[in-house]
Amino acid sequence: MSDSTVLDLAGLGAGPFNLSIAALADSHLPQLATRFFERRHDPVWHPGLMLPDTHLQTGFLKDLVTAVAPDSPHSFLSYLVAHRRFYRFLNTELGTVSRAEFSDYLVWAARRLENVCLGEAVREVELDDAGFRLRTDTGNHRARHLCLGTGKRPWLPSFADALRGPHCLHAAEIARTPRDFSGRRVVIVGGGQSGADIFLNALRGHWGQPRELHWVSRRRNFEPLDETAFTNEYFTPHYTRGFHDLPREVREREVAAQKLASDGITPAALQMLYRELYHRFDVLGEPRWARLYPHREATALERNGLGFTLTTRHGLNASPERFVADVVIFATGFCSHLPDCLMPLAERFERDAHGELVLGPHFEVCWEGPAAHRLYAVNAGRHSHGIAEPQLSLMAWRSATILNHVADRDVFDLNEDDGPIAWHASGEQRWAQAI
Repeated sequence: MSDSTVLDLAGLGAGPFNLSIAALADSHLPQLATRFFERRHDPVWHPGLMLPDTHLQTGFLKDLVTAVAPDSPHSFLSYLVAHRRFYRFLNTELGTVSRAEFSDYLVWAARRLENVCLGEAVREVELDDAGFRLRTDTGNHRARHLCLGTGKRPWLPSFADALRGPHCLHAAEIARTPRDFSGRRVVIVGGGQSGADIFLNALRGHWGQPRELHWVSRRRNFEPLDETAFTNEYFTPHYTRGFHDLPREVREREVAAQKLASDGITPAALQMLYRELYHRFDVLGEPRWARLYPHREATALERNGLGFTLTTRHGLNASPERFVADVVIFATGFCSHLPDCLMPLAERFERDAHGELVLGPHFEVCWEGPAAHRLYAVNAGRHSHGIAEPQLSLMAWRSATILNHVADRDVFDLNEDDGPIAWHASGEQRWAQAI
């Protein structure tokens, strides 16, 4: 291929994070040759978790572009105007967007971007002296740099993975096919937002009336997301930049301590759930067929006829408990993985103690490869950039950081004034004296 056809940046996947890069490149860097390849024809966002009355945990201004380019035509506000519902959206007074509406926004943005190729998977990636060679479903492409944005895979504990099927499943699969829980014993494992959403919908009979409904969590209680103002300072560029410069052991300690800033249940969902339980079992007096079991760690899962027996260990006294179930749903999060097309290069990538990719300050993967050709990664730097990395909160800022690095100039102004919190030691503090 001639140099005129070489892409400056090729994207593997066009989920929200790579789609953000594509949108900013389209509106503010048209001279940069970019193309993002997505195997799905419609990049629906987590279709398996598309349940009734579920919402994002972040505000609608933290969309694909607004944080760094509010004048972009690919913002959520532009989407509302294009769909003639700007005023009705404001009248709802919603602080967050429903999953259904945000997913529709992503599809709208992807379909209007010429640098996004839907329904075209990357099958093979090779590296030579001239850069990356990509083979897709429709042809071959050359690129100077790549951005990995294929997302994470649902994670099940090893004892459950072998039993995976229509009645032992991950939360990410719950809405993919019709289900009937009528008269069945259902156990949900995992105390985060996805577990709460599934428990609430099962309690309301979304899949029919269960015979029993149990919610098991390793956490000490069903704990709220900490979304107070000072905690939200973790989700700012100022904090994230400084976090990357910390020693590895300090970063890991801080990520663990900040768990509920990103991985709790929204207070609104907890309040709704408690009210539902109170009304159904205390006011209406139904037999208590739904119960919550915190501080239990799932340790084993075995076949029991057509159903299962889940074994847990109590966090207070280590006593075992067993739950007999017809359906077991694991809301146990996601894990990183490399797409098959990158496996030939896998040995070149540096990894940390968790097996995660090691990223530089501009989200570039540290690897044994030519410096002139870089691989960036999104949603892969929780232990290098902090708890905001897997979230939507800093999506647009991260995209602008990557594009500035690819363009080798500050296309986006990412400088900012100091915030109210001094996160890092700066030596002796000098106090001004009143005159």
